[in-house]
Amino acid sequence: MRVAEINRNTSETQIHLRLNLDGTGIAEIETGVGFLDHMLTLFARHGAFDLTVKAKGDLHIDAHHTVEDVGICLGQALTKAVGDKAGIRRYGHFTLPMDETLVTVALDLSGRPYMAWQAEMPNEQLGAFNTPLAEEFWRGVTSNALMNYHLLCHYGHNAHHIIEAIFKASARALRMAVETDPRLTGIPSTKGTLTT
Repeated sequence: MRVAEINRNTSETQIHLRLNLDGTGIAEIETGVGFLDHMLTLFARHGAFDLTVKAKGDLHIDAHHTVEDVGICLGQALTKAVGDKAGIRRYGHFTLPMDETLVTVALDLSGRPYMAWQAEMPNEQLGAFNTPLAEEFWRGVTSNALMNYHLLCHYGHNAHHIIEAIFKASARALRMAVETDPRLTGIPSTKGTLTT
């Protein structure tokens, strides 16, 4: 089974995260940040991943450390669960409409972290979640999943819709990338490895 568990304990956050890449979209999420819980729940559903996240953070300061550290843990879990990447598709992409918003995510589980983020949105509070935290979350995922991650918001003006579209498109693109390719059995690279 392609399953990973990550435990992260710092002076700022205590996080337990479990990811099953071959799940059915079951989510058990408790981060203390309601909007993040909502995003992770729909991420699991649209990726067909089983995801458990239990996080306690220094929310008396703000949500930044919790959101960023959950992203780090999710990236680490992706790296661990996908293993040596033999037989996977490696690349994934998805263009997702949500009401007035259109978002494209393209990614490569290359073993080399790089993030290109092109999304303009209002700087707003969505509950305890400040909208710039969406970029921080995905930077944490990208760096620790060792992937190329390109996000383009073509248009949109509702911050909730933009961020939700980003999480859904990312889930769909990751779902494609980690799927097994029946035509390829080895590492999907002419180098023979997809690790740093």
